[in-house]
Amino acid sequence: MTFSSTSTDRLLSIYLALAQYPILRTRIRHRMRKILFERGIIDLQAFETQVRELAVRSQQLEGVRDPLMDEPADIWDLRQSRIREQLTDLVFSRHLSFQEFEKIVDEILKEEGVSNHDLSAPFNPELAPQELIFEQALAIENLPPQDRSRYEARLQESKVVLIRTMISDQLRYINIAKEWFTIADLAEIRRRKIGAGRIGGKAAGMLLALRVLHEVSDADLRTCLAMAESFFLGADLFYSYMSTNNLTHWNDQKYKTEQEMRADYPGILKEFESGQFTPDIVERLQGLLVSVGDKPLIVRSSSLLEDNFGTAFAGKYESVFLPNQGTLQENLDALVRAIGHVYGSTLNPNALLYRRSRGLQDYDERMAVLIQVVEGQPFGRYYFPHAAGVAFSRNLYRWTPQIRREDGFVRLVWGLGTRAVERVGNDYPRLIALSHPLIRPSTAPKSIRHYSQRYVDLIDLEDNQFKTVPIHEVLGARYPLLRYIAEVDEDGYFSQMRTNLVTADPSKLVLTFDELLRRTPFAERMRNILRLLERNYRSPVDLEFTLRIEETDGAPHLRITLLQCRPQSHLQATERVPLPNDLRAEDIAFSSHFIVPQGYIERVDYLVFVPPEVYFALPSFSARRELARMVGRLNAALEEEKFLCLGPGRWGSSNPELGVPIEYGDIYNARALVELAGQQYGLEPEPSLGTHFFQDLLEAQIYPLAVCVGDGDTLFNRALFYETPNCLAQWIKVEKHLTNALRLIRVADYRQGHFLRVVMDDEQNHAVAYLVKEE
Repeated sequence: MTFSSTSTDRLLSIYLALAQYPILRTRIRHRMRKILFERGIIDLQAFETQVRELAVRSQQLEGVRDPLMDEPADIWDLRQSRIREQLTDLVFSRHLSFQEFEKIVDEILKEEGVSNHDLSAPFNPELAPQELIFEQALAIENLPPQDRSRYEARLQESKVVLIRTMISDQLRYINIAKEWFTIADLAEIRRRKIGAGRIGGKAAGMLLALRVLHEVSDADLRTCLAMAESFFLGADLFYSYMSTNNLTHWNDQKYKTEQEMRADYPGILKEFESGQFTPDIVERLQGLLVSVGDKPLIVRSSSLLEDNFGTAFAGKYESVFLPNQGTLQENLDALVRAIGHVYGSTLNPNALLYRRSRGLQDYDERMAVLIQVVEGQPFGRYYFPHAAGVAFSRNLYRWTPQIRREDGFVRLVWGLGTRAVERVGNDYPRLIALSHPLIRPSTAPKSIRHYSQRYVDLIDLEDNQFKTVPIHEVLGARYPLLRYIAEVDEDGYFSQMRTNLVTADPSKLVLTFDELLRRTPFAERMRNILRLLERNYRSPVDLEFTLRIEETDGAPHLRITLLQCRPQSHLQATERVPLPNDLRAEDIAFSSHFIVPQGYIERVDYLVFVPPEVYFALPSFSARRELARMVGRLNAALEEEKFLCLGPGRWGSSNPELGVPIEYGDIYNARALVELAGQQYGLEPEPSLGTHFFQDLLEAQIYPLAVCVGDGDTLFNRALFYETPNCLAQWIKVEKHLTNALRLIRVADYRQGHFLRVVMDDEQNHAVAYLVKEE
């Protein structure tokens, strides 16, 4: 008989729990066997046959050569008794949950007249069944204040054990969470949890943020906060699922080469999506669907490391929207398939390479799952929220000096929030600096329209599908909140709408969200939420949210639903180096004045350069994706070198037509990622603040920069990038048809005995990379 890691953990938990009941454990095991027999998991005869076989095998191991003559009957009976106990624990842990075991213990204790509320009795929460921990802790929590103080230490210990076993074992999280969660909070989490194990980082962050805000918010802020209806799949189900569906042979995937990972991944996803759960879990999932009805759902990753301090895993794992508009069986099949897809994404090459680069490759990264009802409202055949986005308590990139870093910023979109966190390439969210919400990066009407949202992500209830559609196919005069999110482009200026009775061509509607910012306290509420969370997390935070606007007698009221909260990724502070003021133009590699961060790169020896005209001349998207993979191979080869990447358009775009479609695993060793824009170079640079891709760059300490070639104040040294010999073939094998599409420039080949230095000053919004002579 083989056992998964999950059943092994249950076996250990059962063993430790039984150790607390030296007299009653015989009765407990007898009841365990009775349940095994009654449920048909194993019959009595088969069980006893196995006991005898294992007992004979144990005699051989202990050197008993003649079982009938060498061992007295009483020793043989003792041997069988001990084997029977071990086999009981093994079979029970393989087929039934630890909660079932706890029920048995609780029943027998009650039969004995033992009160679990006897607080004077010796008690070790580290070993006790979870049911007993909850009962004792709730009893303490419900005591009058004058009686409770003497048991406060025990309550704190019980709380920490429950947080560590149910939610997260990350110490920085536990140190904060133990101050806020009550036992009643933890009991509610347990009620909504399916399967054993922790609920993972994404769920943990959301729950803690809501608990903190519930305690420290004023009445106005508290009334506008909400939590999406949520359910949790414990992380131990991940290994049970792999074991049940013969997927454990993929466990070594994290030790393979990048090429092997990428080649295997499509097949891995198919195998995981076709898996099934055991009948008891299927029954629980079906009950979940019955309880939520036909509301759309989202199945979200919530791995053990996700959303922790220093390891956000932003966008590394999958989330799946489920419209949930079919029959119960169709919805159940879709839910199981979506969970399998999220499980499979644990082996996404970008996630595995991220773990490798962060020194987390050997961590036991189990995947829990967060299932949430999608926040939104129906509008015709579509379902989506009034707005959604991502908010950051620290604004690391300011487009004007008056913007205050400490007030944070928001990326806001109409519809589902996916377009706020992904760099979709053909669209723009509204960027809001919360200290000055109406100040834009550019105030020119043409730029406002250009940097506005063109597509909306939503759920089509009739087609039972998640879709992306042009906003003007949905947005119109009938939309009840039109005046809060849109304005009319009147040939060069924008007019506000006081009512929805507009006759403008829908194509002239531009999503600006200006009236939302003028007429509601949205910016103030978000500032307060972020400030309170940062103070109590003792760290800057970022969070995902949805927004609902409810009107009463014409007055707007906001409802903000928190979906996720985690520590905010940031660039580490470097020494503030002044910009050199005596540089010659021929000594400058490039300069920039587009949303520059504060930072300093002491030395750069290599430049990875994708020539824009060659890139855009590549004949197909597949060739451009092949180029991105070649950049990834070069990134691995240059692991010990100091290099920058420069290329056209938007690095990391999902659309190869707009820029090099690299992923985190292709560039994580670079020191900076420079996007070239301008005529024949690429699209206007996009402020990618707050996207998952942007968060990756910050975590990896990669500076994002944009160079608008051709702008009056911008310099770009073509001779350095185009005339210096290409040394790419010295580092990696070069595909013949991509020979000219990727250049590796050794700075010393351009000017012997020199390297590049990069200085960035956010106050002056100026960055410059310049040649420095070796000393």
